[in-house]
This record gives sequence, C-alpha cells and structure tokens, in this order.
Amino acid sequence: MSRGIVRENGGAAAAPGFGARLRAERERKGIGVRELSRQLDVSASMISQIERERVMPSVNTLYSITSALGISLDELFGGAPAAARPVDGAEPHAARGPGYVQRREGQQSLSLGSGVRWDLLTSEPNTDVEFLRTTYDVGSESTPENALMRHSGHEYGTVIEGTLGVTVGFETHELEAGDSISFDSSTPHRLFNAGDVPAIAIWVVVGRGGDPRTTNH
Repeated sequence: MSRGIVRENGGAAAAPGFGARLRAERERKGIGVRELSRQLDVSASMISQIERERVMPSVNTLYSITSALGISLDELFGGAPAAARPVDGAEPHAARGPGYVQRREGQQSLSLGSGVRWDLLTSEPNTDVEFLRTTYDVGSESTPENALMRHSGHEYGTVIEGTLGVTVGFETHELEAGDSISFDSSTPHRLFNAGDVPAIAIWVVVGRGGDPRTTNH
C-alpha cells in the first residue's frame, strides 16, 4: 500500500491513476471543482484531494462522482473509451486478460474508503455491466446508515465468504456464504459487513452507466 493516501473515513489505500482519470474527465466536460462539489454536496477540497489521490472516496462518493461525470466504473478502471483518452499523470494498469478469460494476476483493483475493495472481473471493457468481487473489511460499509444511496440499474450479488448486510428500502438482510440477492438499484440501499471476518461477494450491476440520479437518502 502507498503511504500518504488515506481513505475518506480513515485508513490507507492505493489505486494509482484513477484520480487523474477523474480529473481529466471533469476537465473534458468543462466542469469546475466547485461546480462538481455543489452538485454532489461535498467540499471542493474533498474533490481536489480525491483527484490527487490523497483521499480515497467511499463507495457512495465514488458512485456519485462517476455518475455526475457520466462515466462507468470500467472507464474509471482504465477501460475503453476512457483508456483511449490521454490522461496526464495516470499510470498504466496491468493488462486485461485476452479474449474470454480474465486471469487473476491481470485483475484491476480499487481500495475505497471505509475498508471496501473492488476487483474488476471482466476481461474486456464493458460500460453496461459492472462485474466485481467486493471485499468488505470488518466494520466497513458502502455508505453511512443514515445516507442510503440509489442509482439506475439492477444489482445481483452472492456472498462467498463472511456475512454481508444489505439494506434495501426498509428491509435489512444478512447474507451468509451461498446466499444471493437482487434488487432495483433505484431503491435506496446500503451494503455493510455484518460479521467479525471480511465479507467477500461477487457483485454485478447492470445498466448503471453514467447516471446523474445517484443521490443520498
């Protein structure tokens, strides 16, 4: 892990190049830091620190930023079409696996705030589907309990280790290994570790794209 990079809610993390891609996309769309901060209801300082990779955003904050900029997670990880755009300061990612197979050593990862890690499982760029292995450290969460998130698309998940709590609307479920869930992403929701060991799940979001409706509730 790189020193000097902290998560939005504390802790160290590393994801070289993603901040430069966010900054390049914001500038390409002609959106200023203060304008973006007003849209997302966060401080301009927070946006600047995320772009400089001095602070790692929470899941909710990252979804809000990518939705406001109209980019997918695949583009954030460096897939086309974002990979085709020159980005000053962005470091090259490990090569994506050729053809149908994504080898473990070629997977791209992003460690977010609150102890959440995303591993991209697609072998080729796909802006319509987000296919991830998610790891929630003990005590971690996608968003605070009083600030559920929502966006377009539909989510499908299955837990492979630990206990993952999922709140959808007014219902909260604790999923053990082998359990699965699906729900409309426009329903306010939250994911969190509900156990005493890391919770690992395979997660798919279909049809989120660059959705400007991502909000806190």
